[in-house]
Formats: sequence, C-alpha cells, structure tokens
Amino acid sequence: MKKITFFLSIFTLMAVSCVTDNEQHGESVASKFTLEPGDVFAWCIVPFDSVRRSPEARIDMLKSLGINAYAYDWRAEHLPEMTHELTLAEEKGIHIQGVWMWIDANQDSPGKLSEGNEQVLKSVQEAGLNTQIWAGFNYNYFENLGDEEAIQRGKEMISYLDERAKMIGCKIALYNHGDWFGEPANQVKIIQTMPGRDIGIIYSFHHGHHQIDRFGEVVSVMLPYLWGVNLNGMKKEGPQILPLGTGDQEAGMVSTLVDAGYKGPFGVLGHVMEDDVQHVLEQNLAGLSKLTK
Repeated sequence: MKKITFFLSIFTLMAVSCVTDNEQHGESVASKFTLEPGDVFAWCIVPFDSVRRSPEARIDMLKSLGINAYAYDWRAEHLPEMTHELTLAEEKGIHIQGVWMWIDANQDSPGKLSEGNEQVLKSVQEAGLNTQIWAGFNYNYFENLGDEEAIQRGKEMISYLDERAKMIGCKIALYNHGDWFGEPANQVKIIQTMPGRDIGIIYSFHHGHHQIDRFGEVVSVMLPYLWGVNLNGMKKEGPQILPLGTGDQEAGMVSTLVDAGYKGPFGVLGHVMEDDVQHVLEQNLAGLSKLTK
C-alpha cells in the first residue's frame, strides 16, 4: 500500500500568544507541538497558481520546499493529465494525501456521477493509489431539506461513494465546504447512520470562520472521525484566506485540537489564484514556524 503516515510530534512546551476569547478573560493559550515542512501536506495548489505549473514543475516545487505530500484538487482542464501527475508524484516520493471530488445535485446522484468525477476515480485507479477521496457537496444537494431528509439523502450518496471508493482501494472523507454539509455535527450524523463503514472528516480552517467561537465543541464532535486539518490564518472578521501566523485565532484553534488529542496530519494552503503558489506556500510555512517556535 502506497501510503506515508504523518505524525504530529508532541515533545516540548512552546508558548504561543494569540488574541482569543480565553485570552481576553486573562487566560493564555499554549501549544505543545512542532511541525516541519516534511510533516505537513499541501492543499489547493493545482488550480490555485498564477504560474500554471505542469505536473513535473509542481512536484519539483514541492520537493524544493521540503514538502513530501499534497492533496490533489482540480478543474476540468487538469483531468487529462491527472493520471500522469498522480503516478509521477508517487514515483518521485511525493505522497498523494487525498483527491478532491465535488458533488453537485445537477450532475451527481447515487448510481450516476458526473463525467469529471468518473474521471477522478478512473485516474486514481490507473495510478494504483490507495488514498482518500475528499467529498465536498454543493449547497444545492441539501437545499430546502429538513435535517432528517438531508441526513438520509447524504447517507444514500455517501454510501454509494464509499462503495465506489472501496472498489479501487480508497476511502471516503467528508469535506466541510460550507452550508449545511459544512457543519461537522451534520457530517457525523450521516456517518453514524452507516455503522461499520470507515468514513472520515477533513476540516479546513478557511471554511470555519463562523465556528470559531464554538470551535472546542466542533472538535469534540468530529474528533473520532478526523483524518486531516487544513490550516489558515484566522480572524473572526475575515478575510477567508490569510497567511498562516498572521491571524489572531489559529494558534488557539490548533492548541484546542492538540489538547483534545488530535495528532495530525495538517495541511498548508495554496488557495490564492493571483499569486505564485510557491510564494504562498513559503508564506504559510514561515507562519507555521512562527506558530510552533
């Protein structure tokens, strides 16, 4: 099985100050962890790149930064070269942490996926990967449904996705891309309707600004299923994307995760359309160092 496991090393006490609700009440937040570039994976680096790198250039860039893994997101223009890139990455020692899949009610239903999503599964199979399929849902998939109806509809689709993933040696993870499905509590409710299935959750900070004030509660709900966390600079008032270490909330949020027992892996973002993704990753790696050291 082609897989690299990333461990969060908790070995020393490093105090990190940040402006959080706790701190406003006279309490400080301390993080007890360290992360190096080789301990994290990159996310949102394929379509978010002003340089529009080729697969070869993208993999070379990651190696130059000391990053040993990334999750593959895509647009239709990237699908023809997807098999090549996934295969090349593994050959070059760059682990594919996960592969993005976007579910839209206008194109996807149990038993029938869009042409793009079918190509994703085909490429993963052709590359011989055993990885995670990160399923995000368009708001239209649960639009105008009550909670029970939404849970049932989610169960039907995710059960189908899980069966398709198993056929190619992969697993399904649920991605918090906003709206009803972006609430981890709702994702957990869906997972719990399918006992015995190995389904996880990927949580991205940049889709969770509205959850900052109750982040401890969010963590406690999703922790048993949490397979990955994508980091971002966080301020309650935004913006959505901010370099890691320049916000006033992310240090406290990471500390909450670590104190709850989460041991990684963590992702760092590209996700700036108008910039060279190498520069964006360098900023976030510098911010990571600032947070942990």
